[in-house]
Amino acid sequence: MSQEYQHISPVWTRYTPIVAERAEGAYVYDQDGTRYLDFSCGIGVTNTGHCHPRVVQAIQEQAAKLLHAQANIIFHPPLLELAEELRAVVPSELDCFFFSNSGAEAVEGAVKLARHATGKPNVIVFQGSFHGRTALTMALTTSKTIYRVGYQPLPAGVFVAPYPYAYRYGWRPEETEEFCLHEVELLLKMQTAPSETAAILVEPVLGEGGYVVPPPGFLRGLSRICDEHGMLLIADEVQSGFGRTGKWFAVEHLNVTPDIMTMAKGLASGLPLSGVAARRELMEKWIPGSHGGTYGGNAVACAAAVATVRVIREEGLLENATKMGAYLMEQLRELQVKFPVVGDVRGLGLMIGTEFTDMTGAPDTDLAKAVGKNCLKRGLIILTCGPYGNTVRWIPPLTVTREQIDEALAIFKDSLEEAIF
Repeated sequence: MSQEYQHISPVWTRYTPIVAERAEGAYVYDQDGTRYLDFSCGIGVTNTGHCHPRVVQAIQEQAAKLLHAQANIIFHPPLLELAEELRAVVPSELDCFFFSNSGAEAVEGAVKLARHATGKPNVIVFQGSFHGRTALTMALTTSKTIYRVGYQPLPAGVFVAPYPYAYRYGWRPEETEEFCLHEVELLLKMQTAPSETAAILVEPVLGEGGYVVPPPGFLRGLSRICDEHGMLLIADEVQSGFGRTGKWFAVEHLNVTPDIMTMAKGLASGLPLSGVAARRELMEKWIPGSHGGTYGGNAVACAAAVATVRVIREEGLLENATKMGAYLMEQLRELQVKFPVVGDVRGLGLMIGTEFTDMTGAPDTDLAKAVGKNCLKRGLIILTCGPYGNTVRWIPPLTVTREQIDEALAIFKDSLEEAIF
């Protein structure tokens, strides 16, 4: 271990050895000036690209005015402006917001809200889900055992249903959707009664679990089940939100309005900020003082978020994500034809996964790791996901150009050839 790293906790696993000096747009530069094309976006955070000038300016201007004003004591203009900006982009029914710092905090807050609003304790989640690493969100997370190993027993009241991962099951999407909705209904008959189930918590696109896009009727089916049984539907848009899928939020692709929605990652272009959105009538059932946080809705982070929303809207980043995502998907599927080890290519907008499998259809973790390593030495940063770590996730900034995608694809192809041959 390098001497300079010995005081940094090794609990952080590291994808790269890079120590970044600066970053701009789609590129990161290390201390030696080496340039890397960053298709990780800090795990889907820097949707407007690194250090977007308008976001940086908003941060600088706010930092000179007010750094911190605790929400129980003082409100500030960026907090109020952000609420108004979000009102224009979230589903119209969700007209009230609570702000915190991380995605895990937002999800935990959403579950606490659901429990107060319904008076019921239990929550249904899905296989492959990732909702965070606090005690409660570890209990909600099922994408890998590493996120909960050694910490169990975890908070109770969490029940797990299968996610419609059609490629894994080897079924048609329609069959997979029907099976998974039936399993949710069965869960309500066998393990957690509707009378004790507060909510169904779901990622509209599975993130850490493998970048899996569900069949189009799945979330509508969950919404129907919730309506029938007096439960709430919580959409975790932490990774899929703020233009990542070519729309503000992935639920828009699926024509579903959740009762509660969580957001983080791309919300503030790299500053720590998250939020819970719900109807005012639900928020009013949350007992005052029963939830909070010192730094939630920080003034500088809110200013960054206001600028982020405006950049995405005014610079056409949703349209670019749709256009560039379609191009990237098309090119990856052409590579899939040439390299059968690419078992599946799937995604929405610029949230795309390529899953590696061997000739028997089994997950090929070693190949995915080798490709990632080869990409890095050629100057491309990519990440893997899925329970076996065999899916490469493509999450470039929403500002990405066709030339940058071509650059990444050329590196990916060369890295794949090296790993295979």
